[in-house]
Amino acid sequence: MSSLIDIDNFYHTTRWEKVRASILRRDKYQCQSCKRYGRLRQATTVHHIKHLEDNPELACDPKNLISLCAECH
Repeated sequence: MSSLIDIDNFYHTTRWEKVRASILRRDKYQCQSCKRYGRLRQATTVHHIKHLEDNPELACDPKNLISLCAECH
């Protein structure tokens, strides 16, 4: 079964870069997983909660995106 989205190219699109930047700003550049445990760590990655491969329609949905540090990702 082929995906409706070209995963390899998606992360290099202007659309993703804009969405990624807006999610990092929304989350104040803090890892949301660490924050739940009272730790403050800089987020460097925006993660799809529901996997992109299985849910391409949620690729840029802010409700499906969360800022994480490298360790949590």
